Amino acid sequence: MRRTARTPRTSRKKRSSLANRAIAASAALILGGGGLVAVNVYASAGEGPSGSPPTTRAQNTGRQMSTIDCPDAGNELPDVPEQARPEVDRELAAMDTQITDAYRQFADRKEQISQDPGLAENTVLGPLRNKRTASLDRIGIAIGRVGERPAGIEGLAGCSLRADDSASGNPGGDTGDGGNGDGGQDNGQGQDQGQNQGQGDNQGQGDNQGQGDDQGQGDNQGNGQDPGQGQGQGGQGGNGPEPSDFVDIQSVQPNVQRPRQRRGASRGTFTTDCGRNENGKFNPDNVIVAPGVSNGAHHMHDYIGNQANDAFASDDDLANGATTCRNQGDRSTYYWPVLRLQNGQDEADVNADGGGKDQNVGEIQTPSQVTLKFVGSPVGRVTAMPRFLRIITGDAKAFTNGDANANASWSCTGFEDRQLKDKYPICPEGSQVVRTFAFQNCWDGQNTDSANHRTHVAFAQPNGRCPNGFRAVPQLVQRIVYDVPPGPGFAVDSFPEQLHKPITDHGDFINVFDQRLMKKMVRCINDGRRCR
Repeated sequence: MRRTARTPRTSRKKRSSLANRAIAASAALILGGGGLVAVNVYASAGEGPSGSPPTTRAQNTGRQMSTIDCPDAGNELPDVPEQARPEVDRELAAMDTQITDAYRQFADRKEQISQDPGLAENTVLGPLRNKRTASLDRIGIAIGRVGERPAGIEGLAGCSLRADDSASGNPGGDTGDGGNGDGGQDNGQGQDQGQNQGQGDNQGQGDNQGQGDDQGQGDNQGNGQDPGQGQGQGGQGGNGPEPSDFVDIQSVQPNVQRPRQRRGASRGTFTTDCGRNENGKFNPDNVIVAPGVSNGAHHMHDYIGNQANDAFASDDDLANGATTCRNQGDRSTYYWPVLRLQNGQDEADVNADGGGKDQNVGEIQTPSQVTLKFVGSPVGRVTAMPRFLRIITGDAKAFTNGDANANASWSCTGFEDRQLKDKYPICPEGSQVVRTFAFQNCWDGQNTDSANHRTHVAFAQPNGRCPNGFRAVPQLVQRIVYDVPPGPGFAVDSFPEQLHKPITDHGDFINVFDQRLMKKMVRCINDGRRCR
């Protein structure tokens, strides 16, 4: 069975939206009296459901520029005919590589650029814009061969430089209002899903995506912790994280709320044990987003479950792959960015793609615990997932995209009623760092994937019901625990221009349960039982 998808033409409304974004998609460098001014006026994929501005900074004046900010073309192309998908995916992956290469050029010349802003246009932004224009043109041609070329797509070529606001006098990031800036979870379809997960296996509060993230409590990163491992200079050689990316979990107010279980709710759970990646399966590929492209992620992933997963794995490869799951009927693949200690210790990938070549350095940590639990709906029964359903939760580019698709959730054992979205937690002695991913729990009933890898699935609405046209499926809730030294000395791998920000955390899942085991899961959840 291959991935299936409808092949709609780009709607007039969508063409208009792309065209409007194209009009606003210019990024200019201006010499100002206070230094470099990066004017970033395009509308990025970080726009909220109401069309509010993206959470990237519109203008950064007189501050040290920290990274490159580009529109995420993949998010802007939800309607791509199936026949054009392979070529479009390759071009989107090429555009990611263009950004990482440009970021490297920028990082190598940061001091000179701060003295001579025109250097950025000549050596970084201009060449990058030209390459992106060519890639976007090829994407338009590929789509135009089998459908209607999206209008205004070339306008997504513009990029700008931006500062890391959280590192420049605002240690609370954008959550100083108590939570709903960049740190709030109210993203339309609501990341406060999975939140009906209180049932069993110590998921406790960790199954919530945090409705407020009261991070504004001062972020007293000092705490006597020695940021030692590079934190003072912006973590990994200036690539992050910053001390301001951490907060003492004890200073955060409880912010987890659970949806009310209604009559007819499917209250059961199904837990699958697939290990902790003790065998050390890593690669920087992403077969969902960039099939057939080596190093498509530009950061290293932990893999558990299916052992055939790399950039070139077909559905048949996954169906026949070995699995680390105790129940051999589960050949699903579960993967996420590795977490590293920023302790100056090099891994074998220090000179490799996805590792040191992409600004990901430090000692990779094997989780002390991984729990994979599937839960039900608070308002009704669930139906089986289709085999080879692909789901991505969170956004690897959320630092520049904004939080529309972000779904990071950080906490500490013993404090999981306090969930952080855009901060790493500093846990007290004896407490461990926890990453929780609650995946989308509604499926469109037709497609196992979509062009932007998002629109075929959705989160339930705040009332627990799926959007119109979607049906409830078992929700994967993934809890990953790490025993790391207390203090701000760790970070997740990321695209280099994302600066290892905690908000970029994300998880990937491909369902390769056999039919018998999937039926057992659905029966178990709908009957209110706890099964393994």
